[in-house]
Amino acid sequence: MDNVYQTSLYKKYRGAVIIAIDLIIVFCSYVLVFLAGNNFFLNGGFLHFTKLIIFGMIFVLVLHLISELFFKQHKSLWTYTGPRDIIRSFYSFLFCVVIMSFFSHTMHVFKIQTFVAAECVAFVLQMGIRIAYRYMHSYLENVDRTTKALIIGAGNGGYLMLNEIYRNNKYPYHVIGFLDDFKSKGTIVSGKKVLGTIDEVSDIVEQYNVKQLFISITNATDAQKQRIIELCANTSCNTKIMRFSLENENEVSVDDISIEDLLNRHSIDLKTEEIGSYLENKVVCVTGAGGSIGSELCRQIVKFNPSKLIMVDINENSLYMLKQEFLRNQRNHIMNEKIEMESLIISIREREDIFKLMEKYHPEVVYHAAAHKHVPLMEDRPMEAIRNNVFGTKNVIDACMKYGVKRFIMISTDKAVNPTNVMGATKRMTELILQSRKCNGDIKMAAVRFGNVLGSNGSVIPIFKEQIKQGGPVTVTDYNIQRYFMTIPEAAQLVLQAGYYAQHREIFVLDMGKPVKILDLAEKMIRLAGKVPYKDIEIQEIGLRPGEKMFEELALEIEKCHKTDNNLIFVHERMDISQDDIDQKLKVLDDTIEKTDDIYEIKDILMKVIQ
Repeated sequence: MDNVYQTSLYKKYRGAVIIAIDLIIVFCSYVLVFLAGNNFFLNGGFLHFTKLIIFGMIFVLVLHLISELFFKQHKSLWTYTGPRDIIRSFYSFLFCVVIMSFFSHTMHVFKIQTFVAAECVAFVLQMGIRIAYRYMHSYLENVDRTTKALIIGAGNGGYLMLNEIYRNNKYPYHVIGFLDDFKSKGTIVSGKKVLGTIDEVSDIVEQYNVKQLFISITNATDAQKQRIIELCANTSCNTKIMRFSLENENEVSVDDISIEDLLNRHSIDLKTEEIGSYLENKVVCVTGAGGSIGSELCRQIVKFNPSKLIMVDINENSLYMLKQEFLRNQRNHIMNEKIEMESLIISIREREDIFKLMEKYHPEVVYHAAAHKHVPLMEDRPMEAIRNNVFGTKNVIDACMKYGVKRFIMISTDKAVNPTNVMGATKRMTELILQSRKCNGDIKMAAVRFGNVLGSNGSVIPIFKEQIKQGGPVTVTDYNIQRYFMTIPEAAQLVLQAGYYAQHREIFVLDMGKPVKILDLAEKMIRLAGKVPYKDIEIQEIGLRPGEKMFEELALEIEKCHKTDNNLIFVHERMDISQDDIDQKLKVLDDTIEKTDDIYEIKDILMKVIQ
């Protein structure tokens, strides 16, 4: 308790102590200059010396106090003293010199040579004590720095990374040097040598027994970053990457290599004016708002300033946390404070509640992301998948049509293409429902298909990370299985863009890029965690799960589609589907799940009705 009190007391008066030290240094600097030779002062003997002490030093100290507060020197942490702190101190002293130059002609206390020399001495002493404190603090810290590290990138990012390592106890590493393609071997950066090029990383890691790599390159292209990550993955060193704040390039964080880094997804060219045209000042509703896709849709939607955002989900915890996030952003002025928000605990299976929702709020745009998505779980409970995914979606569509919703966008999946599992089949059925509705022309409806999203609930990536953290084994369903991947923000942004293109119940297909072999992904993640696949961590094949495909068929679908204005969004022509026919199939489904619990019979009927 005493230590906590002393720490809080130190923090409270720390600024005052720094100001006192700096003013003492200034006073002593002037005394030193005087002692070095009183020829710096005007002639006049004791009278002028007394005048200097009484009037001159009071003026100088008050001026330095004002300058110290204005340039916030008392707020800087000596442990982290760097170039920016030195520059700020230089401006502070320059400010004092300029002011004193003006008053030297009016007050005639001392000559210009006097205060210039004294200010130079004070500046050197102040900076010297700060730098000495920084290095003394680094030297005395109780950190075992025997583990060798290597920084990739000897530019500004590398310099920042080096400082971050040695001033932060959570990075107990000894940096042996840098690697850089644009600086010659032997070049010294902040006391550390450039040991070679990035292509030599494997040889240098082996030569110096390096265990940790830091990627700290500020201006690398996506292709260059991908190449660097691949080279690091081949070393089996633990690898971290420095990320820079978009607002301030000197604000950094050091993170593990993410799956987004590995897959090198391209940036999206969004036409924000098109998206804004149907979202700005509109009442927007998102079902499944607490899920990974639904919540990201909400985060992207609020950037376009809707008048109201209605977030609907049956999961109270995730919905509560999402609203708290938005309220916090509004308080911090990160988000438009005028956007009204409603969080509603409603199941899409409750038809009456969905209709009441639409009647009360009259949303103009509805994004339907609510659905059961876990393939193996739906294989065990197909009746649950049908009730939620199929009839829940029908409830939302019917309510939207009745209460004048202008635009309805449904999230579908690549598993709806030639479905082999219950989840995919139910999503295909929802597409058929959407395309069969007899609209009055006022509502624009569409479905958007895409594959796996990185970091979503149930995604393989978080599972791999946890398995690696636990020491393995890492499990893959099949050594040859491939999947398409897309980041959650990327998927949400493309859904918003596709929403603009929606006209007549189209099905949009997102270009997911090239499929990724899951085994390769697992091996890379293990290596980047500093482990050796099959030696430190095993990779086991456990067999395909019920209803799981070896290869998704999104690419084949794109070949049947037409391009939109966005090269990542393709569109199917609307199929001519009879609403009466689909309604009859829905009745068959409803009767089946009401009369039997036989999952095989239910699956059989489901697969037949989507043909």
